[in-house]
Amino acid sequence: QVQLVESGGGLVQAGGSLRLSCAASGRTFSRSVMGWFRQAPGKEREFVAAISWSGGNTYYADSVKGRFTISRDNAKNTVYLQMNSLKPEDTAVYYCAARPVYTIATTERLYDYWGQGTQVTVSS
Repeated sequence: QVQLVESGGGLVQAGGSLRLSCAASGRTFSRSVMGWFRQAPGKEREFVAAISWSGGNTYYADSVKGRFTISRDNAKNTVYLQMNSLKPEDTAVYYCAARPVYTIATTERLYDYWGQGTQVTVSS
């Protein structure tokens, strides 16, 4: 069982930066692929980024590649999403998710545990 709590969301101007954190409880964090997803108003939830157990492998949606960076600290049971050069279209609720297997996935149904989400709003 993994419990996830996101933090770090807020209001930022276009071009600005935010860093989201996701604190996990449970023994399986270090053996879980971690992912970030987001859901904008009126839209379906979409994949943003994922990171392997060790942090050695990462994967990004094309829309955030080059602007967002996912990382993890297994000693702190925490995964991060550094978001730079933010755009108004990045406005969404951002969710952290855990997948307690080895293989990275971009499909939300393959993630077993979810946080409650944190709101990110980017003003133009």
